Amino acid sequence: MKPSIPRGTRDFGAYDMRKRNYIFSIIRKNFELFGYEPIETPAIENISTLTGKYGEEGDQLIFKILNSRLHENQKKELLTKEFAKTLQTAYNSPELTNKALRYDLTVPFARYVVMHHHQLTFPFKRYQIQPVWRADNPQRGRYREFYQCDADVIGSNSLLNELDLITLIDTCFKELNVPVVLKFNNRKILTALAEMVQHPDKIVDITVAIDKLDKIGKEGVNAELSANGIDETAIAKLEPLLDFKGSNAEKVQILKNVVGTNEIGLKGIEEIEYLLNAATTRLKHLTLELDITLARGLNYYTGTIFECKANAGTFTPSILGGGRYDNLTGVFGLNDMSGVGISFGIDRIFDVMNELDLFPASIQAQSTTQILFINFGQHEATYCLTIIAQLRSEGIACELYPDQKKIPKQFEYADKKKIPLVCSIGSQEMESGVFTVKELQTGLQEKLSLAQLLQKLKR
Repeated sequence: MKPSIPRGTRDFGAYDMRKRNYIFSIIRKNFELFGYEPIETPAIENISTLTGKYGEEGDQLIFKILNSRLHENQKKELLTKEFAKTLQTAYNSPELTNKALRYDLTVPFARYVVMHHHQLTFPFKRYQIQPVWRADNPQRGRYREFYQCDADVIGSNSLLNELDLITLIDTCFKELNVPVVLKFNNRKILTALAEMVQHPDKIVDITVAIDKLDKIGKEGVNAELSANGIDETAIAKLEPLLDFKGSNAEKVQILKNVVGTNEIGLKGIEEIEYLLNAATTRLKHLTLELDITLARGLNYYTGTIFECKANAGTFTPSILGGGRYDNLTGVFGLNDMSGVGISFGIDRIFDVMNELDLFPASIQAQSTTQILFINFGQHEATYCLTIIAQLRSEGIACELYPDQKKIPKQFEYADKKKIPLVCSIGSQEMESGVFTVKELQTGLQEKLSLAQLLQKLKR
């Protein structure tokens, strides 16, 4: 049978991994530059930790794990019993499954904070770079296994944290050379609107529907609102917001007119104005855009929300998301612990950079190995290993061809791997201590001592 991998997952060869590691290294470096510390959490979480945090649609995308300690006859008995009820009940039975693959990194982070808060210094700034899993319908830019790179600060209400994260986003994408627009909004505005149309209990339904505007259009949003019990009068009041256009300043003025004296709405506008005024002078790369239709469908957001998209090319999905959550730790028993964070979607950034050909030529041009040593036989190979050990101690990536094959075959290996230099050390070179080194790209060949070779490689 021909081997395959599950839909929504991907293999990455060495060439692609060099590109991905390039993205990881830039984001990790800047996370630490801004004072964030690394942590990791398990790939598997208890289902009780994850469910109820992402909304009904998100909960349905959680990968649940069948309890491994059940015997086959127990599984059959439980499945028969539960399927007699409903399929959903069966999936939710703790006897069948009580663990799941993590859906994101934010909820496990909140769980981590609650479990370890006595050992942490607050405000606590952490970053996390790990894979997550979602039982989604696979398509371009939407995978079942993908990496997230998260930076969060928890234990502080200050808007300086949002401002710092905007600067971090700007710094990372400037270094990656990805043209981006950072859209932002405030969930307080959306809460105020839900109150004003007299459907405060429908805030989740309203935000989830509005967040789909790009995918299903205005008519689709209105149809979903209606299906969720929002009356026609309320839908009519919300509809002008779906055509929200103009400069950031003009949008703020429209919001002020719509919100009126609603207290929570005015608080949201105050936060929006602060970030617009403070961030504009600090940005060096990205475009900042107020987008009132941005809702971020996750239930736990309460304040500023972010979403970043590439501002060029044909592939423009969200490549970053995030926002303020005031009491996510409260569901685990630790109240009054406000946090805010962002998440870079590495897999989508990788796809965007591939389309726009943004990876440096040095990554695409050659392998990590700087020089290959030709294998002339056991005696010469032993000598080469001594030279290789000295070069590696100086941080030079090098390798010896392992088999004594024909010389053209060994050169072909170096050429296919895009190794830039090949060193030939035969009996004469061993005696003289001067080696024959060839640049494969130019064909230039020269005689170098070990000191000269080391100097060339470092240069």
